[in-house]
Amino acid sequence: MKLQFLGGARQVTGSQYYLEADGARVLVDCGMHQEREHLARNWDKSPLQLRDVDALLLTHAHVDHCGLAPKLVGEGFRGPIITTSASADLVELVLRDSAHIQAEDAAFKRKRHRKEGRRGRYPVKPLYTPRDVERTLPLLQAAPYDRPTRINDHLHAVFHDAGHILGSAMVELRVRKKGTGPICRNGPSGASHKLDLSPFPARIVFTGDLGQWDRPIVRDPTILAEADYIVMESTYGDRLHENHDSVESQLEKVVLETVGDGGKVVVPIFAIERAQELIYYLNRLLHAGRIPEIPVFLDSPMAADVNEIFRRHRECFDAEAEEIVAAGESLLKFPSLHVCRTVKESMAINALKGPAVIMSTSGMCTAGRIKHHLVHHIGNPACTVLFVGYQPRGTLGRQILDGPRQVRIHGVSRKVRARVRQIQGISGHADRAGLLKWLGHFQRPPRRVFITHGEPEASESLAEAVRNQFGWDVHVPEYRETVQLDSE
Repeated sequence: MKLQFLGGARQVTGSQYYLEADGARVLVDCGMHQEREHLARNWDKSPLQLRDVDALLLTHAHVDHCGLAPKLVGEGFRGPIITTSASADLVELVLRDSAHIQAEDAAFKRKRHRKEGRRGRYPVKPLYTPRDVERTLPLLQAAPYDRPTRINDHLHAVFHDAGHILGSAMVELRVRKKGTGPICRNGPSGASHKLDLSPFPARIVFTGDLGQWDRPIVRDPTILAEADYIVMESTYGDRLHENHDSVESQLEKVVLETVGDGGKVVVPIFAIERAQELIYYLNRLLHAGRIPEIPVFLDSPMAADVNEIFRRHRECFDAEAEEIVAAGESLLKFPSLHVCRTVKESMAINALKGPAVIMSTSGMCTAGRIKHHLVHHIGNPACTVLFVGYQPRGTLGRQILDGPRQVRIHGVSRKVRARVRQIQGISGHADRAGLLKWLGHFQRPPRRVFITHGEPEASESLAEAVRNQFGWDVHVPEYRETVQLDSE
């Protein structure tokens, strides 16, 4: 067997892993690269013979894990794209939204470059178009949690709940032992069965993004006990989530402080999960009378659509969320919440006088409507820019969070006068302690652990912690590195 790291290696975005094992060839994830220093990788042609790849398995629907799927289809991939049912619905939204944003941003850049008489570093065209997305969507296939899904006679996949976002999964690949005859010969690729997996003893686990325990709405991560190889994320591999006040208390403080100054709270959001969690917490604060009833704008058509997908997939809810819904209460609605779908509605927000909360995509400020809201509010000392998700190095969000006096938005240098705050504890990623806690349930040492999906310092720090605590063989791979795995 061989495993190649085509993304997510010493970087936080762009996750993509290729496994070739005894007659099976699969990709796990195909994420878009979002760090400034790695953007050019999005334009590189895949090094694989994509027509020979049996399947693409997606851990979840964030764009840094699924966003290059239409590009791979455009380069020749024709196999099934297999993920959980909730993720399949979300991926459809994410890819359509991604194509739309790319088209809008390309048009805006072309207009700006013509005006300024210059050229940018990257091609002023979308990576893919809505037509490419429509060619990709028929390949999507839904797989259940915790039951084997057949890829071919040599390989089966099991999706386990990762606790990161709705529909998120760890992918456990079960590889057939050499010399064992084929089974399920008549079953189609992607079909799920109650199978005897004893002829498939080799286990390779890809964590995807591993969530925290006791987060609202979604279930906790699944505990696994055995694996031969583990490919583990390390977004927070070098740190602990700070023991601040509760998320609600932190959010209450920011809102009251900003409302007191007559300003607006501008929140770059991830349309999936962070937006829904923030609505959930704002709803609770309003219901308890802890914040005034000011307008709250969800300026993201995609996030609004995600809310509907949440309502359709109650099978992914944890017990607390299910009890709230069963009691007839709403998780994701309250009277002062306004959903903005059109550009006209989005533009009207910035003409509004008085306090408000503006939630808009993208969560890393790399594209979309949030940039326009920042242009209007980042120079106002009465306003607050509030981050509720991880900001990778090289993104506009990270630049703002790091505290410079000026940042460049839409090609123009803007003074940062607004307060910049970050809520601690709302992350969808397990921290260092959470990652080690999850590893601590394995009943025997894996042959090797590969640490990925983190900035280099975070990955190396987690690798050293795993060596020290468990004494396991740990490796932090390089981009496009290939390693050999033992299937016996």
